[in-house]
Amino acid sequence: MSAVYIEKFVRRVMKPLLYIPSQSELLDFLSNYEPGVLGYFEFNGSPQPPGYLTFFTSALYSLKKDYLGTVRFGVITNKHLAKLVSLAHSGSVYLHRHFNTSLVFPREVINYTAENIHRWALENRETLFRWLWPHGGKSLLLNNELKKGPALFLFIPFNPLAKSHPLIDEITEVALEYNNCHGDQVVGRLLQHLRRVDAPVSESLVPEPPAQLPDAPLIAASPCCNTVVLPQWHSMSRTHNVCELCVNQTAVGLRLSAVSMPQCSFLEMAAALDSFYLKEQAFYHVASDSMECSNFLSSYSPFSYYTACCRTRNRAGMGFIDSEAPSIAFSSLEKECEVSTPGSIPHIEENRPLFPEVDMDSTDFTGLSCRTNKTLNLYLLDSNLFWLYAERLGAPSTTRVKEFAAIVDVKEESHYILDPKEALMKLTLESFIQNFSVLYSPLKRHLIGSDSAQFPSQHLITEVTTDTFWDIVLQKQDVLLLYYAQWCGFCPSLNHIFIQLARLLPPDTFTVARIDVSQNDLPWEFMVDRLPTVLFFPCNRKDLSVKYPEDLPITLPNLLRFLLHHSEPASVPQNLANPPTKECLQSEAVLQQAHISHLERQIRKLRAEISTLQQAQVQVEARLSSARRDEHRLLLQQQTLQQQHHLLQLHSEQLQALYEQKTQELEQVAHKLQELADASENLLTENAWLKVLVATMERKLEGKVGAENLTPPEAARSDRPEPSGASQLPGSAPPPANVSSPLVSERSNDNRTD
Repeated sequence: MSAVYIEKFVRRVMKPLLYIPSQSELLDFLSNYEPGVLGYFEFNGSPQPPGYLTFFTSALYSLKKDYLGTVRFGVITNKHLAKLVSLAHSGSVYLHRHFNTSLVFPREVINYTAENIHRWALENRETLFRWLWPHGGKSLLLNNELKKGPALFLFIPFNPLAKSHPLIDEITEVALEYNNCHGDQVVGRLLQHLRRVDAPVSESLVPEPPAQLPDAPLIAASPCCNTVVLPQWHSMSRTHNVCELCVNQTAVGLRLSAVSMPQCSFLEMAAALDSFYLKEQAFYHVASDSMECSNFLSSYSPFSYYTACCRTRNRAGMGFIDSEAPSIAFSSLEKECEVSTPGSIPHIEENRPLFPEVDMDSTDFTGLSCRTNKTLNLYLLDSNLFWLYAERLGAPSTTRVKEFAAIVDVKEESHYILDPKEALMKLTLESFIQNFSVLYSPLKRHLIGSDSAQFPSQHLITEVTTDTFWDIVLQKQDVLLLYYAQWCGFCPSLNHIFIQLARLLPPDTFTVARIDVSQNDLPWEFMVDRLPTVLFFPCNRKDLSVKYPEDLPITLPNLLRFLLHHSEPASVPQNLANPPTKECLQSEAVLQQAHISHLERQIRKLRAEISTLQQAQVQVEARLSSARRDEHRLLLQQQTLQQQHHLLQLHSEQLQALYEQKTQELEQVAHKLQELADASENLLTENAWLKVLVATMERKLEGKVGAENLTPPEAARSDRPEPSGASQLPGSAPPPANVSSPLVSERSNDNRTD
């Protein structure tokens, strides 16, 4: 959350499209380090051409997905400018790429939408270098990028609101030349524009298919020679130490003469030197001042011949050679431990060229990424935000200009930095990349170490860092060095042994030291492959360091035997004319006896500690066996519980199924009961109506019965004639009695129903 970046984002949202009115601005747009997308729209016929709003929305959509705006969007309205990028129809979209073929959006294949335009540009873009924005101080972003191969990290102060960035333009120019493998003409025009060189731009800026380049011959057409100084480690240096290698294409060879020959390029001499070392058995002769010459075939080609003439010369007259060639710094014939300059220590990783006369600028920088197996990936970081990472890579913490460059190759475990005294510019970057890419790199591996000021010097065990390694380990005294790391769990258990050893040894002749190799880098010849490791650097023979045996326990008696066996007695000058007196010898014997008794007491203490540790070991083993039995019992219980759990799970599933079945049956019963309740309500309603009807009929019948009772029976019989054809059966009941009987039965039924 920085103000300048927020303002840049707001400005890009306010103006997502960049108008391109002229050729110079078109070249500025295409030569920018950010990928560019151009849209061609004609505003003559319509104030809003078809597709323009979609292209405008795609630019906003790109900012939505990438808030830093790493893909730039521009608009061309001039058809002459559009022809320079092969755009003929209004509404066309062009994606510029420097080294691969530039693309036009395929509207016939992909729908012309803002999201599709952004996705198409993002998938097919080509970046010269990438900006990195780590999150926090422990981001894994750098680790993920380092896995892809050698990386060049450039830390520069970046102002996103600035209209021009001269340093980024120079870095862009370096990236274009580094990746321009086929000498593309469009890239050449863009480089001329970056260099502000006037050149015609009327031709098309679309790259044409590159022509087939002829293979560069390994051997030059004309013969060339270089003088080679053999290193002292080489076996041929016993008989000859100076050779002149000549590269030619004939089997006859060249005879050395006073005529000066042109010097060979670096790659030519590298191949010649490899072949020369393979043919070295031809020069095993007696050492003399005579010159021995020989012609031999190249180890890479059966048609190329080399000529080598070697002689022996006095090393005293070759001071300029001694300063370049690696040499052994220490000799066992010296009488005293003399401290030499740090430059004389042989470094395995410093494979300097054995022919210092080779011109390093002879290798063309253009297209170097395709001619080396160590192709670099370029990354940029804002030093105003991420200078902490630069300091971890080796940048000085106090500097006026926060500019820094470092190359990190994880696979080769190499780390190089650009000299902070040199300015970060095009020439220094090209030289830095070129020196890294050559076969025998002259760059020196950067070593990162802890701050030596945080370790006090008045200690029994001296703490060694990268800066103090030379002064402490490779000095006059015998040095016993312990390699350890913070993550090594066994290393702290050795501290008390080394403290006791430091108390026993005289501090004026022996130094007990240790170094944390997880925080301090050392040259490869002083590194170890396992921890903890103990190395002994004897006085006068620092080049003959001895490693403590791995199969021997690290104890105080073993360390003392190891030191006494590999160290030389102190060189105390004695005057043979005045031999020591008897009293002196007796006092010396008493001191030695006291020293021996002291050592015996220490050994007894150690044995007592060992017996205590053995008893503790027995107790621990008993506890471990008990714990194993408990573990076995717990495992059995666990298996039993798992089986019970499985059975309970099955029972639970059965109960669940039974519960679902009973639930369905209950739902069916409830449905039937509901139907019965509805039918009962209907019957009750009908029963009420029947009651009303019966009551009405009863009242009517009672009224008729009363009327008949008031009329005399005789009058009634006389007045009512008998119907014809109706005969009264004997013993039949009268009608009212027949009518009332069903009514009485109905009443009783009603009472029962109620």
